[in-house]
Amino acid sequence: MGPGGDAEQPPLFGWEDTHEDADAARAETAGRPVRWAFRDGPGARRILDVREVYAEPAALDSPRGREIMARLPGARVTEVASHWRIPSLHGNDGNVSRWVRVKTETLVLGVKHTLETRPNGRSADWIAPGPSNGCALACAYCYVPRRKGYANPITLFTNIEAIIRHIERHVRSLGPKKEPNQCDPSAWVYDIGENGDCSVDSLLCDNVADLVAAFRALPTAKASFATKFVNPDLLDLDPRGRTRVRFSLMPPGDARLLDIRTSPVPERIAAAADFLDAGYEVHFNLSPVVLRQGWQRDWAELLDHLDAVLPARVKEQAAAEVIMLTHNQALHEVNLGWHPRAEEVLWVPGAQETKRSQNGALNVRYTADVKRRSLARLRELITAHAPWLRVRYAF
Repeated sequence: MGPGGDAEQPPLFGWEDTHEDADAARAETAGRPVRWAFRDGPGARRILDVREVYAEPAALDSPRGREIMARLPGARVTEVASHWRIPSLHGNDGNVSRWVRVKTETLVLGVKHTLETRPNGRSADWIAPGPSNGCALACAYCYVPRRKGYANPITLFTNIEAIIRHIERHVRSLGPKKEPNQCDPSAWVYDIGENGDCSVDSLLCDNVADLVAAFRALPTAKASFATKFVNPDLLDLDPRGRTRVRFSLMPPGDARLLDIRTSPVPERIAAAADFLDAGYEVHFNLSPVVLRQGWQRDWAELLDHLDAVLPARVKEQAAAEVIMLTHNQALHEVNLGWHPRAEEVLWVPGAQETKRSQNGALNVRYTADVKRRSLARLRELITAHAPWLRVRYAF
């Protein structure tokens, strides 16, 4: 660890050695005892108490699948042909009233057949094939359920070795990053948690630990994931500056209404220094920004809190993404079945318009004028209350 808690960067080495070094990094992690104290304790069991597993046969037969099932000796297992098509989950509108219970008690195991790295250019340079889809948390605005229907528990992909090999090949094909951009000045950034929360996934298996170890040996790339859950087990993974954690933040009152089952916002902020000292790069997602009565006052208070409690070493390397709320008609209807109070602030047709997203989905966002003025105001608040917080991008 460098001065002030900055992680030392591994030296650049020849690409012909990368494959072997990545193997060595994973072997080093496997040989070093990781405490996993949190995922074996009551805090983890409050989030996940898996009693039912839907699994593709190939996932059950894989080494990672066997490891996962060994931790769930009492779970009932139902074999399914596809992790995407489980009628009793995704096609069953009766699950809406059991939204949180399904997330707590149900797990899906699958094999990720399509390994594709997609360009991004906003939060990350690339979206890597992630190790999961779905989440045990229950944020009312989450975009992942929009494709699944009436239930959205965690799906873990057990072919983690294939996912890592794909990422390694992609990184090697790019060579060094020649020009800085808003993602990073020198490293190619790969988002490894687009459709889930890596901190929560780590309560169930070592997929994220394997990815952190792999990026530790890739000197021109960084892993990146956003999280709303503080999992102290991740402090033992020794990322050596090659993984960026983005703690998602919003005013605590909004989080109590919308970020269901997540770590409290003050706890996420308090964890920043610990993660930096453990070797992670630590950024923040100011996300989503929900416009309602008093939003400017509450965001100013949050920024004041950041400025007051974060140590200098965190501020010196911090950056933020600002993301305005995006919503969806289908998710609105699901939420009305389990958490209608959330829709009082998420669904405001007078200030929103329909817009097609990058991925082709038809969503609801604040109108262009409302969004423009609100982003400008939030930037002013950041300048006034947390001037050290560099905004990497605002969307």
